[in-house]
Amino acid sequence: MTETLTETERQQALPALGATGWRGVPARDAIRKVWKFRSFSEAWGFMARAALVAEKMNHHPEWLNVYNVVDVTLTTHSAKGLTALDLKLAAAMDRLAPDSEIETDHSEPVACLCGTAPPD
Repeated sequence: MTETLTETERQQALPALGATGWRGVPARDAIRKVWKFRSFSEAWGFMARAALVAEKMNHHPEWLNVYNVVDVTLTTHSAKGLTALDLKLAAAMDRLAPDSEIETDHSEPVACLCGTAPPD
């Protein structure tokens, strides 16, 4: 079984991931990142490429896609927290979409860039 990250490993790895837009998830031992793409097609392409990487690693993200937004949470369920697998998948996902917009304020719902106003 994969072990959760030690405090030293967290201090070494998480600041660099934070610089790319990954944030901690309140009340969970998990990290989250939200990408905004120019279109649904770009978002879907990112997800398809990420899915191939995740499947090869046998480590699958929790994710949500709404139009051009992809919201990803990583944690290792079998270990009940963050592991090296999460760090590896996060870095791989970052390499797949270097030019996308990143939403770092996770306190509010993320709106798509589709140009339509959300319903009241």
